[in-house]
Amino acid sequence: MFKAGYVALVGRPNAGKSSLLNAIIGEKVAIVSSKPQTTRDNILGILTTDDYQIVFVDTPGVHHSKNLLDKAMMKNVRSALAGVDLTLYLLDGSKTPDEEELEYIKHIEGEKLIVKTKTDLPKLKDVECDIELSSKTGENVDKLVEKILQFLPEYDEKMYIYPPEYYTDKSVKFLIAEEIREKALELLNQEVPHGIAVEIIRFYEEEDIVYIDADIVCEQERHKGMIIGKAGATLKQIGVEARKFASGLLDKKVMLKLFVKVEKDWRNKPQKVKNLGY
Repeated sequence: MFKAGYVALVGRPNAGKSSLLNAIIGEKVAIVSSKPQTTRDNILGILTTDDYQIVFVDTPGVHHSKNLLDKAMMKNVRSALAGVDLTLYLLDGSKTPDEEELEYIKHIEGEKLIVKTKTDLPKLKDVECDIELSSKTGENVDKLVEKILQFLPEYDEKMYIYPPEYYTDKSVKFLIAEEIREKALELLNQEVPHGIAVEIIRFYEEEDIVYIDADIVCEQERHKGMIIGKAGATLKQIGVEARKFASGLLDKKVMLKLFVKVEKDWRNKPQKVKNLGY
């Protein structure tokens, strides 16, 4: 018997959804940051073996909407929950869930598993769950996959949802843009990150080299200065780290040029949010 189906990853910002997805797939599919609401779009991670194919949908963190970008993110969460075979609700094991979160979990429709993450960190409170794991150490990640398989439809023949060689539905351009954003998140202070996005404006591939130009879009002039940094140091560091990722992904030399562009209040402009893929 062959099993195949969709599994949604849902939880509060910083619950560890993207870390878990990367740990299960074994590839860098979603960006990871200590800053909340890092994931903005539904990102598919695809795990395929001879016996099954699981399509994981990594969603933005569950939160209250403050602008059009936030509303688009929460719409992505709702769409991810529609029609999946199983929902994994991730509880941050290092934090105590509030009543609002526990109530949200109760109202998730369909099959679900409650997954407590970050077992490598000190626990503040013991909360009932179906499985505890650590994406960092790999503890119980394989056991989670075994539990997931119990909920997936069975087929008499191999029914792949995506070609077996795929590990995500996202384009190379999207993955590189997200990597640039992750490196920016790592280097910038708390007030800047949610006001930035990355847009690939040139992607030209030759036999042994790829030329990529990208805009880092921010909302304020003062943020532009922070992103560039003293004598361009911050922007240069973002570029160096993102270039390594892009080169490994494409298995070619990469020439990456980064520019910083101010687009005031872009998170409340429908066309801009749409153009940036959120």
